[in-house]
Amino acid sequence: MGGASLASQQGGKMGRPTDPSSTPAPVGTTAEPGLIPDLIARIPWPRWALITVAAAAGVLIVSCLLCVCCCCRRHGRKKPRDKVAVGLGSARSSTTTHLIRVGLKQAVDLRARGPGDTADPYACVSLSTQPGHRHETKAHRGTLNPVFDETCCFRIPPAELPQTTLQVRLLDSRCFSQHEPLGELSLPLGAIDLRHVLELWHQLGPPGTTKAEQTGELCFSLQYVPGSGRLTVVVLEARGLSPGLAEPYVKVQLMLNQRKWKRRKTSARKSTATPYFNEAFTFLVPFSQIQSVDLVLAVWARGLRLRNAPVGKVVLGARASGQPLQHWADMLAHARRPVTQWHRLQPPRDVDQALALQPRLHLPLPGS
Repeated sequence: MGGASLASQQGGKMGRPTDPSSTPAPVGTTAEPGLIPDLIARIPWPRWALITVAAAAGVLIVSCLLCVCCCCRRHGRKKPRDKVAVGLGSARSSTTTHLIRVGLKQAVDLRARGPGDTADPYACVSLSTQPGHRHETKAHRGTLNPVFDETCCFRIPPAELPQTTLQVRLLDSRCFSQHEPLGELSLPLGAIDLRHVLELWHQLGPPGTTKAEQTGELCFSLQYVPGSGRLTVVVLEARGLSPGLAEPYVKVQLMLNQRKWKRRKTSARKSTATPYFNEAFTFLVPFSQIQSVDLVLAVWARGLRLRNAPVGKVVLGARASGQPLQHWADMLAHARRPVTQWHRLQPPRDVDQALALQPRLHLPLPGS
């Protein structure tokens, strides 16, 4: 009976309302409804500080959740491997020609062909109906994911547009050896609606086995001393020239404001397609005029008609593009130090047209 009486008393206590002035329940008992307000009341902070802390914690939690969602979306959008982004559009068109504007954006996950896990890629853009007209981008050092962001233009007669193919070649720039191909892209323009600007990723194919027109390559070094204004050009050697050429030599010409200024030439080398010159020429170019100068190196030879004619040319300066522009910029960035590089010879007519059409770029000068 004592046990039953005790149970009755405990049941009466559980049925009573809670007295605010009563002592706290011992550990292990059921929490009462006023526990959280009591805990907040014991914190020695004003109410506005507690509200501020709670709001800041809420903002932090929401920001973390948004970051997690964004990261998940980015990982879900994987960029394609060994591809290049090309933008195409037909700007103004006349009754005789279409102006095709090609924008080369970037390439991702290129495969290095040579030793090491990196490359110095650059792109060469051309049309199948205009093999002599091409655009070379700047070389990007030590990367397999180059961002080009360069645009070039081509004029095409409407009758040739269905048979024209856009060709993009990616190569690995080498200072002292032949440039290694990384991949190619061929895009028929007749199958594309050029009335709208298109920006698409395209898979790069393996390097082609067909070689471009054989014009040869020329190796030379550049050195500029800003204090004295001495521009030194050392013509070293050439290779890949046509075997039918006789007595090749190199003309070195400076142009100031699109006008011929100074000219030198090497001695001729007989009966060789790989002549070695190793001849140096020094020009006085004031520091104030270095941005207005174009340097043109041309390989000349006597052909089958027993007359001297230009085989190919290379133009360097602020109006150049691709590898020649990069060589010129390296010379200005490393003053008083010779910079040596191989260059592919371009058709003489294309170089002459480029000297009259290309806008001039402002390159960073040493000490500026």
